[in-house]
Amino acid sequence: MPTMPRTEAPQPSPPEDLWVKCPGCREIAFRKEVERNLNVCLKCGYHHRLTVEQRLAITADRGSWRELYPGLAGGDPLEFRDSKAYPERLMQARGASGRGDAAVIGTCRIEGRPVALGVMDFNFMGGSMGIVVGEKMARLFVHARARRVAAVVFSASGGARMQEGALSLMQMAKVSSAIARLRDARVPYISVCCDPTTGGVAASFAMLGDLNLAEPGALIGFAGRRVIEQTINQRLPEDFQKAEFLLAHGMLDAIVPRHQMRQTLAHLLSILRPRR
Repeated sequence: MPTMPRTEAPQPSPPEDLWVKCPGCREIAFRKEVERNLNVCLKCGYHHRLTVEQRLAITADRGSWRELYPGLAGGDPLEFRDSKAYPERLMQARGASGRGDAAVIGTCRIEGRPVALGVMDFNFMGGSMGIVVGEKMARLFVHARARRVAAVVFSASGGARMQEGALSLMQMAKVSSAIARLRDARVPYISVCCDPTTGGVAASFAMLGDLNLAEPGALIGFAGRRVIEQTINQRLPEDFQKAEFLLAHGMLDAIVPRHQMRQTLAHLLSILRPRR
């Protein structure tokens, strides 16, 4: 009886999410190794973007995080529609992220020091600032002033949310006013600009800290590079709008690598204490 030729069973290919390609050096590494290194490339030091959960895990003391206003969510005030209706975009973003909008605020401790903490989620519609983000950030600063605890905000945003038009731009003034009242009360605010921090967020609360910090290589600016070059008809430096460029031109107080961020914040919080 003839025998059938033996064939090898196809071997399953490893899932793609086992690997991550660094946008900086273009090297490929095991994702778990990069995550263990706080999502910083082991070869070139490129800082990958973090989720809100990852940011909280490496910033707040274990078990100290308490979220404020988690159920705050907006609607569709302008009945905006492009290729999709705005409510549909919101529903997709909420389903993917599990949160109501692009900002998470709450209280925690950083090496034992109480903090009112805000973290922006770039994965939620590009971290765009609409009514809910503005309201949450304003409430964060009100809470910090009432409780007399320092405020810390990690920004990551593409700017104002176009689907909410002028209502989104109004949030710049609202949050800036809340920061001014916080400063009048002599309560410190530390802003940390992550990649990217642009548009209306960069033009408001992201650059209004008593100390403005940034992660290495973060893109920070208002208008985009191409828009500026076309407006002024000039070629801009290659590192324009990078954190290092802003530091050299006096727009930042320090660039802090991710491995040093928690200790740096704790040290600054021990110095910048609310005054009576």
